[in-house]
Amino acid sequence: MFVYGHKVNQLARLFMKRFNEDFAPTGLYSSQWAFILRLYEKGSSTQKELSEYLSIEPPTVTRTLVRMEEAGWIIKEEGTDRRERKVCLSPAAYEQFTVWQQVSDSLEMRALTNIDEADLKIFICVLHQMMDNLKNSSRRQDKDRKEDYETRE
Repeated sequence: MFVYGHKVNQLARLFMKRFNEDFAPTGLYSSQWAFILRLYEKGSSTQKELSEYLSIEPPTVTRTLVRMEEAGWIIKEEGTDRRERKVCLSPAAYEQFTVWQQVSDSLEMRALTNIDEADLKIFICVLHQMMDNLKNSSRRQDKDRKEDYETRE
């Protein structure tokens, strides 16, 4: 039995739980941190770009961005046409970013305790390959692969 996805999901949930505990004094949640990191790295994005990059449904992106705008962490701007809206970090978010980054780094350091650098490089490669595999596959391809696997047994 394969349980890789389950283990990755358990790790992600534990990370989110600890993240939310550590970030509670700042008022930031793990779901918002993903948006902030992306906007910090890219500068600005459309809601569609954020949805695709973060693999989050558009209505969830909209709700999260509304909360972040109310908190004063993002600014919405007009895009290239009237239907497109660009989102970028506010000056207040840029001021707070160093604090958020320190809390995030501290959490990651706790998680990475006693793990060799070489193992981490392999881990990152495996995660990227798994993400690429899932992004590039369809349900039909997955069913065909499962049937092929079962036939070989």
